[in-house]
Amino acid sequence: MTPQSINLAEAARALDKHWSPRVLTTVSGHEVKIPRLKGEFVWHKHDDADELFLIVSGTLRMKFRDGEVTLSPGEMLTVPAGVEHLPIADDEAVTLVIEKAGVHKLGDQATSADARRFE
Repeated sequence: MTPQSINLAEAARALDKHWSPRVLTTVSGHEVKIPRLKGEFVWHKHDDADELFLIVSGTLRMKFRDGEVTLSPGEMLTVPAGVEHLPIADDEAVTLVIEKAGVHKLGDQATSADARRFE
């Protein structure tokens, strides 16, 4: 089977709500997800998994208990396992998130829905 390309703009347009990522692909046991973000999420952490954010469009502020980082398109940030963080998109942002498959989006908080696969 020949691998297929994925158009990020098309994938972002297909998202029907904020903070509800779709899985674009998997790579060596990690999921590459695309969410549209707007507003403030919740403080959370992932005890056993790092989380990488790559900004596609817009701006994302990532608050930590001891500071804050602002990311623009083309910039990325890795949040190490166990580090509490709070993503904030004052205006709409589109990101790629890469994390171990099976990591729930709320980290240490229970959630009933994993990211759906993009088709």
